[in-house]
Amino acid sequence: MKTVKVLDKMQKGYTYQLTESKGKNYASDFKPELTPEEMLALGVFGGKYLSDCRDEFPADWFTKARLSPKSKDIGLNYFSVDASQSLSEWQRKGWIHPQDPRGWFQWYCRYYMGRRTDDDQRQIKRWKAFRRHASAVRKNCEKFDFSCRKKQRQALLHWAYDSRNL
Repeated sequence: MKTVKVLDKMQKGYTYQLTESKGKNYASDFKPELTPEEMLALGVFGGKYLSDCRDEFPADWFTKARLSPKSKDIGLNYFSVDASQSLSEWQRKGWIHPQDPRGWFQWYCRYYMGRRTDDDQRQIKRWKAFRRHASAVRKNCEKFDFSCRKKQRQALLHWAYDSRNL
């Protein structure tokens, strides 16, 4: 078991244990289509996510990552649209758990690395609920028409659903 100590702009003094192998032993109802590394390479969250906490995660995640250290750049997103709500909005809606102050993607990165916590089921439930956006794209768009519902397609990438296959 490995202990990870976090020291970044949003979280200091937090530690967690990696109790599972990287990318293995997920909950049976959690089947993301993209790894965190793939998501970063595709361009998610305008390149702003994880730009100041790279030391916590494997260096190879950042080899092809599309990052913007200073501010969000929607041109880095795969579909070049802004499909994110602000962190303050996530906080207002109660979607942020103190152990993951950056939200769902931070939780997923840590889950992927092997951390398991009491927040896993809540986050997996949120991930499963987001699947409805894939159904909306399938219902309203021709397959592979990436000009159709670009915001929903980008948002799906943010939730580890590969909307390039829709």
